Amino acid sequence: MDVKKPEIFIAKADNSRSFQTALYGIEEEGIPFREINDDDIENLSSMSTVQKAHQAALASQLGVGLAYDDNFAYLHQKNLPEMEPLFKVNISDQEDINHLGTNAARLVKGVPFKDIKEKGE
Repeated sequence: MDVKKPEIFIAKADNSRSFQTALYGIEEEGIPFREINDDDIENLSSMSTVQKAHQAALASQLGVGLAYDDNFAYLHQKNLPEMEPLFKVNISDQEDINHLGTNAARLVKGVPFKDIKEKGE
């Protein structure tokens, strides 16, 4: 039996390098994470980015998931409605992307979030 270690799950939609600063934010807080794909969650590639974030949160033992595409990144928590992520950030704002990763880790730790300027559609 494969025992899964507690990690934040990250579903990526593209090969975007713009999300790297979010990974730094998670690392700075000391929480483990890993990128997931269709091998981890069935039909992941056919979902919207916000749905991927929610599915990642549901699959994570920590209950926290992230997903991103060329435009936005989402932070989701397993108990939230699927289409209502905790944060939605424009992928081009690298400071907010870093804070998104930090906040994912802080959600796990139960400590206050860093401020994020949320973006609309």
